[in-house]
Amino acid sequence: MTELLPFLKSLLSVSGLSAYEAPVARLIEAEWKPLTDEIHFSRLGSLHALKKGASTLRHSLRSQDNASLSRKTPRPSILIAAHMDGIGLIAKKVVDGFIYFAGVGGIDVRVLPGTPVLVHTASGDLPGVAAMPSLRLLPEGRGDGFLKTADLVVDTGLLPAQVSKRVRVGDVISFNTGPVEMSGESLSGHSIDNRASVAALTVALHELQSKSHSWDVWAAATTQEEVSLGGAATSAFQLKPSLAVAVDMTFGKGPGADGWESFPLGKGPTLGLGPNIHPFLHNRFKELAEKLEIPFAVEPMPRMSGTDAMALQIAAEGIPTMLLGIPARYMHTPVEMVALKDIQRAGRLLAEFIGALEADFIEKIVWE
Repeated sequence: MTELLPFLKSLLSVSGLSAYEAPVARLIEAEWKPLTDEIHFSRLGSLHALKKGASTLRHSLRSQDNASLSRKTPRPSILIAAHMDGIGLIAKKVVDGFIYFAGVGGIDVRVLPGTPVLVHTASGDLPGVAAMPSLRLLPEGRGDGFLKTADLVVDTGLLPAQVSKRVRVGDVISFNTGPVEMSGESLSGHSIDNRASVAALTVALHELQSKSHSWDVWAAATTQEEVSLGGAATSAFQLKPSLAVAVDMTFGKGPGADGWESFPLGKGPTLGLGPNIHPFLHNRFKELAEKLEIPFAVEPMPRMSGTDAMALQIAAEGIPTMLLGIPARYMHTPVEMVALKDIQRAGRLLAEFIGALEADFIEKIVWE
């Protein structure tokens, strides 16, 4: 837990909105470089890190004179994808020194008033706060019901002329709420969706340092999941893995969230099950978790999962895909909350699954 916490807190202390992931990508690159054999960025900015497997596969051929030949074939590979982008805001106009904005990704507008933010300008970061007029000053009826982004502004405290000089339409705005260690080995902060999953993948890479594995492992911190799934789609197309696993957050149980679509914090990861998930992989993960006595919950997904798994599954001719979930409360707010032990368990399960992959595993997979 002590090794995980500093890295995760660093991931929650920087920006990295969809399509603007560079600040967090640099931190992940520095952490993954000593754990892997090769590392590079895709054309859409996703980070790819390869940890080579140990198997050498050969298959027999017959030459024209019927002599037996042997030729090496590429090792099978597994892609573990965890998106690194987060939600945030983007400036759409500046009026009288106040910045009006739109959401980048799905923003829960209800929690924005009073949230500290950073406006990322060409001349440097500018602190501000998301705010709204007093309810008593709004036109009649405007203060009733749900808030809209049109009711909110970012106030930097600068004079209008200074704001107009520094802020441009299109400048992105990130949450400026630092990570907070909670009781019960939990952590709260912005962008836990999905940097907690990046941390779980990092735990797996650390465990693989002392574990033999036959398959090549591609670790990918993907971009733009919150807006287009573009990072996962292009990474899967480029790397062409034999199997893929997406790691993402799922809804944690809490006030008003206690139905079948939510899961308790601290009780282990979830295993996705539905048309977006290959049933053979789901069963293998389930059997392995039971064998290792790692607590988990089955997460029914009657439609698409809303994660990178959607893009991974249909890349190229199709990739058998699994989804591992980590419960988090208060999704898409600046105060998301996660249990550290769930991250650790997800990382361990990933590493054990990779280590257990037989060289011919891909030949055993059937959809049934």
